[in-house]
Amino acid sequence: MNVSRESSSSSGPATPEHPQPADYGHPVPWNTDFKAFSLPEMFARTAARTPHAHCVDFLGRRYSYVQLLAEARRFASGIQAMGIEKGDRVGLFLPNVPIYVSAYYGAMLAGATVVNFSPLYTAGELSAQVEDSGTRLLVTLDVPALLPTAMEVIDNSSLERLVVGRLADLLPVTKGLALRTLGRRQAAAIPDRGDVRHWRDCLQDRDPRPVTIDARSDLAVLQYTGGTTGVPKGAMLTHANLSINAQQVQALDPFPEDRDMIMGVLPLFHVFANTCVLNRTVLKGGCIAMLPRFDATQTLKTIDRVRPTAFSGVPTMYQALLDTPRITKTDFSSLLICISGGAALPAPVRDRFEEVSGARLVEGYGLTESAGVVSVNPYEGQRKPGTIGQPVMQTRLRLRDKEDATKPAPPGEPGEIVIRGPQVMKGYWNRPDMQASAFVRIDGEEWLRTGDVATIDAEGFVKIVDRTKDMISVGGFKVFPSQVEDVLVEHPAVKEALVIGVPDDYRGEMPKAFVTLKTGANAGEGALAEWLNARIGKHERVKSVAIRPELPKTMIGKLDRKALREQEL
Repeated sequence: MNVSRESSSSSGPATPEHPQPADYGHPVPWNTDFKAFSLPEMFARTAARTPHAHCVDFLGRRYSYVQLLAEARRFASGIQAMGIEKGDRVGLFLPNVPIYVSAYYGAMLAGATVVNFSPLYTAGELSAQVEDSGTRLLVTLDVPALLPTAMEVIDNSSLERLVVGRLADLLPVTKGLALRTLGRRQAAAIPDRGDVRHWRDCLQDRDPRPVTIDARSDLAVLQYTGGTTGVPKGAMLTHANLSINAQQVQALDPFPEDRDMIMGVLPLFHVFANTCVLNRTVLKGGCIAMLPRFDATQTLKTIDRVRPTAFSGVPTMYQALLDTPRITKTDFSSLLICISGGAALPAPVRDRFEEVSGARLVEGYGLTESAGVVSVNPYEGQRKPGTIGQPVMQTRLRLRDKEDATKPAPPGEPGEIVIRGPQVMKGYWNRPDMQASAFVRIDGEEWLRTGDVATIDAEGFVKIVDRTKDMISVGGFKVFPSQVEDVLVEHPAVKEALVIGVPDDYRGEMPKAFVTLKTGANAGEGALAEWLNARIGKHERVKSVAIRPELPKTMIGKLDRKALREQEL
């Protein structure tokens, strides 16, 4: 990995400001030779190596690699028969279900680009991204939360085809029978019309037409950004971006055990789960204990049943598990590692979860634009809580001036993270204006701007300070909301905290804090503000603290500062 605290933009021999690539304790050398596989090739290699190993456990029903590969090939043949060609976009409007795997790799076998859509989208949100991406065919499920929305979109957009899977067909036999018995209360009727097909009816019993895929240039996925800092944009991720990022994540794993079972509660439509749960597990030949959505009690029951070795989640998931009484009865002894990403991990959540579970919980960092993962704390050995760890192999990271990314950050000061690596996207779909602002040229190379402000220590551990767009200007002083939030969550009554800037006649802006309280806790807003302001700098002091029953969250459970700002202002 190459971590640079640049003091100038000059190139040449290594200096203290331009250190040579160094290994900071990762289990493999920096120059590991990662292969640029296409994702179907990666999946087929694992299926050939361990054909009868389980790839998915879905609520107790298990699917092998050879079974899902065969279904992916039949799906590829089926959509080719419907006119899907290389480069066409195929959308997945699905929760975590087994046909997500078959449709994901199957669409790519046909040469198509997958577009991931959140199952929580409204018809308007889904339609907008269908139009923006040019999605021709959409795969969804016959559940009331999805199918009516998909039907509204196909009736009011350029979407040509809808393929609908039946949830009852994917479940264990007894659960499937129960669902069929419940009928329309749990399933939506699939319309009988020419542009809507049943999943099983589009599976062809013949091999798909061969399609040549250039892993480094052909798009595997259009992954839309979450939109928490602006209009969602489609990040163009190649097969190499995703397959190499899966290899970068897998290279961190120091555990020699053959058994690999990961909890699949993160939504697969999101880039974090796409890389860390799906592609990384398929690369290794492990099994995903898949749940259609995150439910804390069901997750703990599944941990007891499948004995997972790994768990990936966002901080609010770990908090929800801690809030569930069943956690004290759950056996976590099989867990080798737990990873938190998507948002800053509060220290009280990390410490309590490690105490209760006995498993190590490490924090990592990534972006949609980086195929998922940029850095992570080591799974064994030295780690630094409160940091996002060190860059993964073959990833270079630098700090640039917060006001002008063409210049290095001043020595000893935080700077905007910019990155280079094989996982960085080609650019934004049909957004040449945003493409230009997403990258900065340094020494003749294009570096991805992240918008995140950080510091780096001598051992390459990176600490996020805040996002450039979230900084609050208080009378000319810059206040980082996350630093105030970090202090506030140390209060014994506070469960979650968000800080935003609100208008102030004298200072321009002032920080205002919003919190939720722990169950049974009792604290007043004035007392919380007084407690907080006594522990932070004068320019950071909040105008007030507001207690709310809940704070807004994104579709994967991250606290959503943008939504809170819109509600307040």
